[in-house]
Amino acid sequence: MRVLLLGGTAEARDLADRLDGVCEVVSSLAGRVRRPLLPAGEVRVGGFGGEQGFRDFVQTGHIDAVIDATHPFARAMTATAAKVASEQGIPYVRVQRPAWEPSSHDHWISALDVREAAQHLVRRYEGGISARALVTIGRQELAALFDAPIPMVARMIDPPAVTPPSHVEILCARGPFALADELSLLERIGADVVVTKNSGGSATYPKILAARRLQIPVVMIDRPPLPARALVVPSAVEAIRWVTGLQTL
Repeated sequence: MRVLLLGGTAEARDLADRLDGVCEVVSSLAGRVRRPLLPAGEVRVGGFGGEQGFRDFVQTGHIDAVIDATHPFARAMTATAAKVASEQGIPYVRVQRPAWEPSSHDHWISALDVREAAQHLVRRYEGGISARALVTIGRQELAALFDAPIPMVARMIDPPAVTPPSHVEILCARGPFALADELSLLERIGADVVVTKNSGGSATYPKILAARRLQIPVVMIDRPPLPARALVVPSAVEAIRWVTGLQTL
C-alpha cells in the first residue's frame, strides 16, 4: 500500500516513523518553513499546484490512501485533499489533535479569523486597555494585524516575507516552549494580551498557561470547519489503526 501523508506537524512525523516498514509512505511538506523537521521515509517539499496538481499527483503517484496530518488551520489543503480523495474513491482520514478548551481561570476572546482578532486589538486600543501584544499566529497571515495600532511582538519560526511596520517586532523561535520561558517572555515584553490560533497540542500550550497565571486575556482564533463527512481521528495511534484496517481488507 502506498500512502500519501500530508504533514508538517508533530503528528505527521510520528506517523511517518510508525508507518516506516509497515507500508510505503510519501510525506508531503508545504515548504513554508525554511528548515523543516523531516520525517522518516520518502519526502516531497512544496505545493501541488492547486486541486488539479494534487489530483495528478495522486493518480501518477499510484496513491492508495491519504492521511491528512496538516496543521489544524491548513484549510485549503484539507479541503482539496478530502475532495480529490472522495472523487477518486481513495480512503482519506484527517488526523486532528483536540482543540484547547478554556478553564474557569482563563479569559478568552473568541475570533473567527485573524481579521476579527485585529478588530479586537483595535477596540482594546481605542478603549485605552491594551499596551502590548504577544502574537503567535505564524507569518502567513501576520499582515492582517499590521493596521492594529498596538505594539506587538510576533513570534514565528521564520521571518515574514514582507517587512513589518515599526510597531511590530519579529521574534523567530521554534517550539516546544517551557512555561518558565513563556512567563519570562510575557513579563519581559510587558504583554497584556496574547493573540493565537487554537492549534491544540502540548508544544505551544505553555503560553496559555502563562497567560492564565499572569491573568492576561487571550484572543483565540477559532479553527476553520472540517470538510463535510470527513473521517477525523484525534491521534497518530488512531491513524495507524485506520491504515492497518485498510491493509486487512
